[in-house]
Order: sequence, then C-alpha cells, then structure tokens
Amino acid sequence: MTAAIIIQSLASGLLMGLLYGLIAVGLALIFGLMDVTNFAHGEFLMFAMYITFFCFSFFALDPLLSAPITAAVLFAFGAMVYMLIVRFAMRAKTNVGMVQIFATFGLAIVMRGLAQLFFTPDYRSIPTTWLGGKTISFAGIYLPAPQLAGGAVSILAFALLWVLIKRTDFGKALEATREDAGAVALVGIDRNKVFALGWGLGSALVGLAGAIMASFFYIYPDVGASFALIAYVTVALGGFGSVFGAFAGGIVVGLVEATTAMVLPPSLKSVGIYAVYLLVVFFRPRGLFGSI
Repeated sequence: MTAAIIIQSLASGLLMGLLYGLIAVGLALIFGLMDVTNFAHGEFLMFAMYITFFCFSFFALDPLLSAPITAAVLFAFGAMVYMLIVRFAMRAKTNVGMVQIFATFGLAIVMRGLAQLFFTPDYRSIPTTWLGGKTISFAGIYLPAPQLAGGAVSILAFALLWVLIKRTDFGKALEATREDAGAVALVGIDRNKVFALGWGLGSALVGLAGAIMASFFYIYPDVGASFALIAYVTVALGGFGSVFGAFAGGIVVGLVEATTAMVLPPSLKSVGIYAVYLLVVFFRPRGLFGSI
C-alpha cells in the first residue's frame, strides 16, 4: 500500500466525514436544546433525498439548486413535527423519556412505511448532475466533485450555524432555553417557539445533507437507517449536546471509516467506527467535547 493510496483514502474519508458531521449537527442541536433524541432523524434524511430526486425529475433542478428548497421544506416539516407530536409527548406525566422515544421512533416507522407505499422500495438515483462523474486533481489526489461540493457546503453550513448561535439574539435565546427552559418564560421568551425553530433548524441541516447526498447516493425508503446509526454514534462520540463536537466527531468517523476500509474488507468498514466509539465511552463517557 503506497502513500498515495493512503492519502487518497483519507481525503475521501474526510469529505464523507464532513457530510456525516452535517447530518449529526442537526441531531445534536435538537438534543442539546431539549434533551430529546430524534429517532426519525434518518427518515428526515430519506425525505430530503426524495424531495431532491423529485425536484430533478419534475423540474430538472440540479441538487445544488434544489438544496435550499429541500432545506426550507425540512425546516417547515421539523417545526411541524415538534408542534404536532413532540410538544405533546413532552407533556407526559410519567416516563417522559420513553414517551419521547416511542413518539419519534413511531414517526420513523410511519415515514418509512409511507415512503414504501408511495415511492415503492425501488432504488432510485439522479442520473445526471452538474458535478456528476467529475473529479478534481490536487497534488496527485483525485477528489470526486460531488463529495467535494458536499464538504464545502457542510463547512459553510456549520460556519453559518456557529455565527447564528454565537452572534445573534436568536442564538442567545437558544442558549438560554437550553440552560433553563422554565426560566426563559420570565423574560418573555416563548419556549415552544424556540423549540419549534430549533427542530426546524436541525431538520434543515439534515435536509441540506440529504440534498447533497442525493447527487451521488442511491435513494430508497431505508436509506436513512444506516446514516442515522452513524449520526447517533457521531453525536455520542463528539459529546451529547455539543454542536462543535458533532461536527468534529463526523470528521473523525469519516477518517476512521476510511482507515478501516484500508485494513479490513470494505464490508467491515463500520467496525473501526464502533471500536473508536467504545474506547471513547470507556475512557471519556461524556464524549470528546462534551461538558456533562
């Protein structure tokens, strides 16, 4: 195995890691805001990929053009899910955690079933895109243009999210609500509105990731399951509730996956991810960047 092959694999792993990070950031944002794990997160990704596919099929919109549309639809969908499902699940008098888990898990089953009913279990793909089949050579390393664009979009989206959280009044409201959801009502902040916007924002991020991934990945009703599992591991690896930790964890997961694929058969590339996760759980249970 030559140095060029190793660098090529790590570069590919880095690009996928950036997308993993973008998917996980939405999950971490929702968990950090209200201590609720969205077990339908993978189905949100699947929904976003189908939206991108049909935007191309009916309107000939390239995934890069339809990405803002997909993110906007997912934002509205995420806010609606909070208002119609999660808000009532949080009012449970007993076993609140279990009620929230079953509410989002049930939503995942319903979404997957509806996708199989209306879209059939067939694998679909977007045959031609602006960047499809193109590569960019840098210092002898060949980077697929769709993944490179996805990495760039992930970095830009995370940077904008960071500015939103740290530099705006809405970001301050998010932080305050996360610290004490009951006390913020005393200063005139509607916590249900903040929660709904938080769910919308987290869903929009996974929608953006889904739009990019639709340009180079097969689209089918179960596509979100494997990526959701990676997202859960990524959030736990980076630290529950840490947005930066989720993004950094995604990069670590991508690099570990690429490294494992060089040592073990490709079908076992996930082994390295879960091995690193277990090591972190044993020696740093709060995650690499967690503070709890």
